[in-house]
Amino acid sequence: MRVLFSILFLLIASIASAQELNCQVKVSAPNLQSTDPAVFTTLQQSITEFINNRKWTNGVYKPEERIQCSILINITQESGNDKFTAQITLQSTRPVLNSSYNSPMLYLVDKDFAFEYAQFQTLEFSDNQFQSNLTSVLAFYAYIIIGLDEDSFAPKGGAAEFQKANLVTTAAQSQPAAGPGWKAYEGTRNRYWLINNLTNSKIDYIHNVFYMYHRQGLDKMYSNVGDARKPISDALVMMSKLKDDAPNAMITNVFFQTKGDELVNIYSKATPPEKSQAVQILSQLDASNSPKYQQIMKSN
Repeated sequence: MRVLFSILFLLIASIASAQELNCQVKVSAPNLQSTDPAVFTTLQQSITEFINNRKWTNGVYKPEERIQCSILINITQESGNDKFTAQITLQSTRPVLNSSYNSPMLYLVDKDFAFEYAQFQTLEFSDNQFQSNLTSVLAFYAYIIIGLDEDSFAPKGGAAEFQKANLVTTAAQSQPAAGPGWKAYEGTRNRYWLINNLTNSKIDYIHNVFYMYHRQGLDKMYSNVGDARKPISDALVMMSKLKDDAPNAMITNVFFQTKGDELVNIYSKATPPEKSQAVQILSQLDASNSPKYQQIMKSN
C-alpha cells in the first residue's frame, strides 16, 4: 500500500510540475559545407531538451496544457571557431475553447541571431547572468511565448514572464559576446523593441487586447459567433490607440503578422457594418496588407 501511495504521489507531482512548452525544434544549415552535419543534429537535440525540459515559471501546467510552439533555426554562415550566424523563426498557438481550432499567438522572424556552439557543450542559462547568446535568445523567446499565452487567459497574465524577458535583455546588453538584437539603436524591429513594447506602461493596454481577443472573443465563439466578434472588434479599436501612442510599435507589426489571416476569417461572415469597420481599422493599422483585408468585403 505504501509503495502504491508513493507511486501515485510521484505521478501527481510529475503532472503538477509539467513544463510549460512543447516545442518542435528544427536546425537547418543547407549551405554550410565546412561543419560536420552531426554538429547541427546535436544542437537541435540540445535545444529541444533545453526548451522543453526546463521549468520556466512557477505556474502549474498539466501535460495537455503545454503550449504548442516551434523554433526553426536556419544557419546561414559560419565565421570560424564554432561561431554561426542564423535566422530564427518562432511560432506558437493556443487552443480555442470547445473547438479543435488552435489560434496563432506568435509568428516572428528574428534575423539578428549570432551564436557560438561547440558540439556536445552544455546549454547553460541564468535569468540575471549572461551565459551565452544562444541560451539568452532561446530563453527570451520562451518567456515571450509563455507571456503572450498567459495574457490571453487572464488580464495582464503574462506580466511576470515579460519581466523575466526584460531581465534577459538587460543582462545581454552589456556583453560584447551577445551579438546584435538586444539594443535600441541596432534597429526598430528587434528583441529590445519587442520587450520594450510589452513592458511599457504607456501602452500596457496591449495586454488587454490579447485577453479580450482570445478569452472574451474566440473562446466564446462556440456559443454565439456574432456576440463573440464584438470583443474582438473592441480589441482592434483599442489597438488603434497605438497609432497615436506608439506609431512604430513593433508589437503592432508582430500582432498583425501573426493574426492577419485569422482576422480575415473572423470577419468574412460578419455583418456588413462590422466588415466595413474591421476593414477600415485593419487597413489603417496594417497598411501593407490592406489588399488582404479588402477580401473581407467580397466574402458572403
